[in-house]
Amino acid sequence: MPYTDPLTIPTRDFAVKAGRALDLYARVFEAKRLHPDEYVISADEKTQLQALRYHATVAPGPGRPGLVEFDYLRGGTLAYLAAWDVHHGNLFDRVEQTTGILPFGRLVDQVMNVEPYRSARTVYWIVDNASSHAGKTSIKRMTDAHPNARLIHLPVHASWVNQIELYFSIVHARP
Repeated sequence: MPYTDPLTIPTRDFAVKAGRALDLYARVFEAKRLHPDEYVISADEKTQLQALRYHATVAPGPGRPGLVEFDYLRGGTLAYLAAWDVHHGNLFDRVEQTTGILPFGRLVDQVMNVEPYRSARTVYWIVDNASSHAGKTSIKRMTDAHPNARLIHLPVHASWVNQIELYFSIVHARP
């Protein structure tokens, strides 16, 4: 029997879970058009980001050259969490010491406690299966905190379907 890499084999529910997210990107859920007061948020975290502090560049002035410092100070690692309203272009983001249930909850609160999300009919949150928002417990935790929020999980190993990854790739590519 030939070797098959388990990471390249789609899960049984791949089409269903990916299709649900793709439908939401098209403003459809369970074969019905979304209402104007329904929103789709794509959210995730970037971990292990080096916190570097550079000395300020000094612009050239009369009689002196500009100064560019090449040295920097390391500040450990941080986590960057972001939520993107895929239809309205609103970005919510925060820097935390780490990822996890509490930091992700603070991101959710940051979005869900402002209009129009606070009073929306439904706010669909598309997320991968990271431990901070995986499983049925995370669904209950979110709806307990925000009854109009609905957590939508992507298939395993398919975070590339999550639109926030496009934003992260742009941020990561910038110097």
